[in-house]
Amino acid sequence: QVHLVESGGGLVQAGSSLNVSCAFSGGTFTSYALGWFRRAPGKEREWVASINWRGSTTYYADSVKGRFTISRDMAKFTMNLQMNSLKPEDTAVYYCAAGALQVGSNWPSSDEYDYWGQGTQVTVSS
Repeated sequence: QVHLVESGGGLVQAGSSLNVSCAFSGGTFTSYALGWFRRAPGKEREWVASINWRGSTTYYADSVKGRFTISRDMAKFTMNLQMNSLKPEDTAVYYCAAGALQVGSNWPSSDEYDYWGQGTQVTVSS
């Protein structure tokens, strides 16, 4: 059973940077594409970014493109989301997810992901 654990959330000021991580265990790391989603207070869950199984292709929501960078470490079985130029509207609980996505999959759809972490809170103050 795949297990995902997020870490690295916190409280930061607008314009600053933060890195959140996701530790993967319980399965074959390279069998899964990985993604980040977030849920802001009073809003629905929103897709943020995804990365394919070998880390060669990345996808981003327009709201974070150019500010966030997703990556995966094949040696440490982790995924990272480097968030720069943070805005108050980035405040949310950030969730990592894993699924057997391939070329042609609907990467922003939460239905494509089979496993989810418990989330880490990111708060950006103005």
